[in-house]
Amino acid sequence: MIHLEFFKPEDLSGVSYALDENQMRFTATAQQALQSISERDDNDAFPVTIFYNDLPAGFFVLDFGKDKLEITDNENSTLLRSLSVNPGMQGKGIGKAAMLEVGHFVRNHFKTCDEIVLAVNQKNDSAYHIYLMAGYIYDGKTRIGRSGPQYLMYKKL
Repeated sequence: MIHLEFFKPEDLSGVSYALDENQMRFTATAQQALQSISERDDNDAFPVTIFYNDLPAGFFVLDFGKDKLEITDNENSTLLRSLSVNPGMQGKGIGKAAMLEVGHFVRNHFKTCDEIVLAVNQKNDSAYHIYLMAGYIYDGKTRIGRSGPQYLMYKKL
């Protein structure tokens, strides 16, 4: 059973998992994302913990700042970034379930948000397919990210 909650400091130990070198090419760890938010004193970024059977199992950030405008012109959107699932819990459908649930979470907490956008590295096949299965749309737009070309995807709420 999956549920999402805004990150709380007591979740840190549960999301302080290491990612392998391949995964690190495509995403930040929870610690790195939290550090970035802290350093920027970012009031537009909301870290979220993914719970699986009431245990912290993953993490992502909903970013309402200006970075989203590199992907969309929609001011009422949020950028989903830094998604990861604890490697010890991967393969259980946690990432897909979380991506199916995030739309409900956003609608419940951010009433004016009507779209989720994201960028996924073209070499990150597993993440790309998870997003597709969760209803995100790729309509041919790309950009160059830190680890190469990325698909730009969106989901209307």
